[in-house]
Amino acid sequence: MGYKIAPKILSLAILSLAILSANSDLPLWAGEKPVVQGSVQIPDIGSRPDWVIAIHGGAGVKAHDQMTPELAGQYRAVLGKALKAGAHILKAGGDGPKAIEAAIMVMEDSSLFNAGRGAALDSHGNARHDASIMNGANMDAGAIAGSTRIRNPIAAARAVMERTENVLIAGSGADWFAAEQGLSLADPLYFQTERRRNMLLKKRENEPGKLAEHGGDQAALFGTVGAVVLDRDGNISAGTSTGGRTNKRYGRIGDSPIIGAGTYASNGSCAVSATGHGEYFMRYTVARDICARMEFAGETLEQAAGQVVIKSLKAKGGDGAVIAIDPEGKVVFSMNGSGMYRGVMTSETPARTAIYADEMVSE
Repeated sequence: MGYKIAPKILSLAILSLAILSANSDLPLWAGEKPVVQGSVQIPDIGSRPDWVIAIHGGAGVKAHDQMTPELAGQYRAVLGKALKAGAHILKAGGDGPKAIEAAIMVMEDSSLFNAGRGAALDSHGNARHDASIMNGANMDAGAIAGSTRIRNPIAAARAVMERTENVLIAGSGADWFAAEQGLSLADPLYFQTERRRNMLLKKRENEPGKLAEHGGDQAALFGTVGAVVLDRDGNISAGTSTGGRTNKRYGRIGDSPIIGAGTYASNGSCAVSATGHGEYFMRYTVARDICARMEFAGETLEQAAGQVVIKSLKAKGGDGAVIAIDPEGKVVFSMNGSGMYRGVMTSETPARTAIYADEMVSE
């Protein structure tokens, strides 16, 4: 299982390696804090973990002055619960897609995150959900888009992958499919939380007549949840779920249900779940690009994720972040903004979470 290293020395080594600047022209440290214009973090996963799960709750983090200790604690608690739900499946020998579904469902059931129960409302005042999942072992994938009644969209995406020959089912067709499969449905009013209604009203008041195609605060635009997993069989998987953007145009679909854009997984390279400005992630097939750089250019996971998210995507105006995992279980959090709700847990390390780009995951 490897050599034993003194905890203090190990912690210093991890910290020094974990937060990297993706731009070689920038110093690693600026004063006493890491450079956050582009942060690539590599959390400790132990020496040889049997399984690994990493999750995110979106890049739309609240500003520091809006994040109370109590609210931060609530976010961390749900992230921890999601990690443990996925870990429970992996400990028992369950496969990656099943663990991803379990972890994401916890976040979908929380009103804190922009997915499921807490989904953003579109220009008509309704929640419309997108989700996808991909199994890196066989390249199977499933997704749903524009659903209004599926309580846990990630469960429907997994059902599409495992019970049909399709990849993407949309709109009322997705709702009908979920009903046929016996998945849990909900009245559309279930998804209209007071918090999301207030966000929609505020956006309409501040930007009358303007849909969510340009500008806006990150909390209103860049909310998504996702997970990547290495299971006991050595297979990697990825999944993503979202409610999209507050006040989005009726019928708009983002990157989350698009295989290769918001989600991708291949045992030959990596697994990725993305969060951010979906139009850019679709145009530049971000999730697939990261894995392709590893597969064809020989880049490491951190090099590929940093190049795509922090250099290429940011230069084109695309804000956001990704979580990614390679077949060895290495996890990377790559962000080009102020942060991302995130967490990681392995067979050798406990559940740890973080919110802002200038902090490491911790218990």
